[in-house]
Amino acid sequence: MLKGRCAIVTGSTSGIGLGIAEALATHGADVMLNGFGDAAEIDKLRTSLAETHGVRVSYSAADMSKQAEVDAMIAQATRELGSVDILVNNAGIQYTAPVEEFPLDRWDAILAINLSAAFWAIRAVLPQMKRRGWGRIINIASAHGLVASVHKAAYVAAKHGLLGLTKVVALETATTPVTCNAICPGWVLTPLVEKQIDDIANRQGLSRAAATEELLGEKQPSLEFATPAQIGALAVFLCSDAAAQIRGTAIPVDGGWTAQ
Repeated sequence: MLKGRCAIVTGSTSGIGLGIAEALATHGADVMLNGFGDAAEIDKLRTSLAETHGVRVSYSAADMSKQAEVDAMIAQATRELGSVDILVNNAGIQYTAPVEEFPLDRWDAILAINLSAAFWAIRAVLPQMKRRGWGRIINIASAHGLVASVHKAAYVAAKHGLLGLTKVVALETATTPVTCNAICPGWVLTPLVEKQIDDIANRQGLSRAAATEELLGEKQPSLEFATPAQIGALAVFLCSDAAAQIRGTAIPVDGGWTAQ
């Protein structure tokens, strides 16, 4: 379905971003990976994706907190893959603390990577999408783009802002074949969440199963994690012709979290 399309997925060396990159590659898209990690492991991942799916896979180490590096990533993908038809803004970081104790440098970093980076990337890629007459922009927000939790001021503010940005871009591209939507995951089983489960287990002296239930039970009524593969499948759908009139939406994949 996506043969001949080229995609950038930020923050895609693990977790949700990797799940999305794999799903797009499975459907024939050439992909640029982005993120931090061991260079040899990333090269192995890039080679494996390319060989498994018969697509071109490139890599950018761009730091999403720096506009110049985001612009350079878009330019690199355009040069190496020929175009950027699909942009998935997935890169994100988290930090928790009460508002009055929240470190100012952490606030700035979270806003930069979780919100400003998406704006910079969209701004850089929109002209070529409009020129070629096709494009898909998918912003990975969060259930925290729709509701709040304590001690997550920067993350919640950034994700709410990302949904606002999604709507504006959707309206500005409404008469073009370029769409912009957001996916709002709840708890997804990623290495970051695995660590949180281990922390709960260690802190409270619980088994891993009990710690998992405690984590999910607070927010996610299904008591099941969403998976990177499920998020990837939704991203693929948003790239399809069937989704051409889905514009400016925020789609929760959260086991009922935001239905409460």
